[in-house]
Formats: sequence, C-alpha cells, structure tokens
Amino acid sequence: MQPFQIIFNPTSAAELAKLPKELQLYVLGQFRGLPQEVQADSGFGSLTRGGRTMKRYHLGDYRVYFERHPLGVVVHRILSRNTLKDFLFRSSLPTGEDEALQENPRFWELIEQAKSTR
Repeated sequence: MQPFQIIFNPTSAAELAKLPKELQLYVLGQFRGLPQEVQADSGFGSLTRGGRTMKRYHLGDYRVYFERHPLGVVVHRILSRNTLKDFLFRSSLPTGEDEALQENPRFWELIEQAKSTR
C-alpha cells in the first residue's frame, strides 16, 4: 500500500495552529480514516468549478476543504461552521452550504488566497 499524506498548506496549518490544543488533536485524530474514505470517495461534500473539485469534510463545528493529490490530499482551509454561516448570510444565498459555496466566486478566492501565501 502506497503511503498516504495529508499535506497542510501554510494557510490551513496556521488555521489549525490557532485552534485550542485539544481541538487540534481532535481534528488530526479524525484524519485516521481519511485514506479509505478518500479512495472510496464517500462521506464528503463536493464543490466543483472550472474543472476543479474541492471536497468538504465535516469535523464537528469545523469544515475542512481539501483536494486530492497524488500523495494523498492537500488541505486548503479549516473553517468554523459559524464562519461559513456568516459568509453565507453576508452573501445572501438561499441554497445549501455546498451549492452556495460552489457558485460563489468569493469562496474560490478564499481558497486561492491559501495558495498565494506559500
């Protein structure tokens, strides 16, 4: 079996570091079953735009946004559910979370910001 890596970009690593230590351990512990779930492509929300697919993983009150990578996954953002509710409220979008984020260019800008901080 090929090794499976969970790669945190600088932005997601900083977001993880801001969480209380107990919550950091919880988040990291939840990644244990991720390799099998990613390979089965189950249990994730999916956002697609311009041929790019972002996956959403629920971890309690947090949402982890990631993309597949040849070595495993790259985590782009770790956002509080409350932050996302606020984002959706400010965007005035009446649809579900995945549909609203998928269609909102500001969400994709948020993801791209994480890449530009490398």
